[in-house]
Order: sequence, then C-alpha cells, then structure tokens
Amino acid sequence: MEYISTKEINKNISENRDEFIRKVENNYHNRLNNIAKKIMLEDHEKPVILVSGPSGSGKTTSSLIIEKRLTDAGHKAKTISLDNYFLPKNAKNMPFDECGKIDLESPRRLDIELLHDHIKKLIDREPIDIPIFDFKTQMRASSVPFRREKGHVILIEGIHALNPYVIGEDVSDYTIKVYVSVRTRVKCNDGTVIHPKAIRLMRRLIRDKMFRGRRLEEVFDMFKSVSRGEDLYIMPYKKRANFDIDTFISYEPSAYKNILLNDLLGVQREYQNTEDCRMLIQLLSEVNSIPTDIIDNMSLVREFIGGGSLFY
Repeated sequence: MEYISTKEINKNISENRDEFIRKVENNYHNRLNNIAKKIMLEDHEKPVILVSGPSGSGKTTSSLIIEKRLTDAGHKAKTISLDNYFLPKNAKNMPFDECGKIDLESPRRLDIELLHDHIKKLIDREPIDIPIFDFKTQMRASSVPFRREKGHVILIEGIHALNPYVIGEDVSDYTIKVYVSVRTRVKCNDGTVIHPKAIRLMRRLIRDKMFRGRRLEEVFDMFKSVSRGEDLYIMPYKKRANFDIDTFISYEPSAYKNILLNDLLGVQREYQNTEDCRMLIQLLSEVNSIPTDIIDNMSLVREFIGGGSLFY
C-alpha cells in the first residue's frame, strides 16, 4: 500500500510540473506494457483478457491502452465493454434490492444468456452483434457486428468481469485476468487519509456530471449502493486476477480541482454529514491546480474529464 501527501503533490508540481506528470504517466503505462507482453506470449492459448475493477477504477482506459500496445506490436485486439450487455430498463427479469429498487450493481442486471452466447461464439470465431447501451435512456441503442479472427485478442472489461456467474466457472484455460483499482492513499495536512474509494468517487462525480447527465447529488446518493455492490459482487473475486494494477495518478486531484471543487462546495451543506464529501473538499482545497490542456490524450485522467484519443 502506497501513500502520498498533498504536500508532496504540490512540491512536485511547483518544482517540475511537467516532469512529475511524465513520470507518473510512465509508471502507469509501464505496468500495462508488462501485461501486454504477457498477453502476446500466450495469445494463442489465452485469447480472452478479463479486466475487472470497481466503479471509477479506470478499467476502460487500462483495457484500451493494452489493446493499443497489442495492435502497435502487430497483434489484432478488440475491447468489449460489459456495460453494453446491461438489460434495458423495461426488461422483465431486472434484479431488485431490499428496498424494492432496481439493483443497478447486481450482475443479474446483465443479459447473462446473451453474454455467454457471445463469449462462446468469440472463442469459436463465429459472428456476433455487440449491443450498444445508452446510459441516458437506459436502453439498447443499436449493435455493431463483429467476428473474431484467428489470433485476435478480445479484452472484456467491466465491474463483473471476474465474476464466475457472469463469465462462467471454467475460463482459466483461455483467459488472462486483470484487476485494476485505486490503491494509493493521499494524506492531507492535518493527517486525514483519503481512502482510495473517495478517489474513485471523485472520478465518478466528474464523469457522470460531464457524460452521463447526472447531478452531483444523484451520484452521492447512488454511491452507497455502489459501495454495497462492490462488497457483494466485485471484491470476492479480485483474488482470481493474474495481475493487480494500482491506477492512482498522483497529479489527478490537481487536474480535477477546477472542475469539481466549486460544485462540491455548492452541495456541501446538503452533505455536511457525509465523510466522502468533506474529505474530497479538503483534498481539492489543499492541492495546487493544473490546467487540463497539458494532460496527454492517452492519460487515464482523460477517461473522466474527456478529450482522450483512446475513446474515439
């Protein structure tokens, strides 16, 4: 477990901001490069890469960077998001929680039958139509035809990608499993330690506000359910992973400060008893901000603030 203080972050930014950012990015990318090298050694025997992690962990960027490393090295690769296999909101067999609300975090929210059929067809190199899910309407918008070719590596990313109920019990013979999440903890000036879950919440607040049409209040209210779902459906399976990646980007609080701090101050009265809100305000208040236009287009930070070349 690693720690970094807000003083260290500010010191690195003030002394040599660009070099600090470069080193942080290189460290993250080098970890993914090592996974890509392992995949290339086993791509014929294990053509399916499962990338899992809790909400806001950077699964999408990590998968797409691995995909790019593979294709740059002459290997065919394709990333498929489990999010696109969500059942539409009018499905008859949607799961419900103990309060009678749709359990948005349950693996049973996925179209398991369709997913299992598609995984089998991918292994057998048969054609499939990958669904596209619209988060704003909570419905399937369309689909994209796809067929895996010989030697083609498929990366399947999603919060339930290591759950045997979702992927299947006996998949070790043809899969490499990767778990990504925030591991590093940030220490504030008064000794307060920002838990990795709060960093992921910060990412989700930004992403959902900018790209999923949700207000901060909605995200805060949802996060208790999200955390419950992580404990029930994600954490029990992380030990199945062959690789475990810390996706914390040391300069990211500084990149998020100007995007999120004022919005948090605007809702702090409503969430004054919410520890996560207080901690995020403290963290963002202490770090020096950096402009987002200096952040590389392939940075994981771009998954949450937009503008990344990986997503186009």
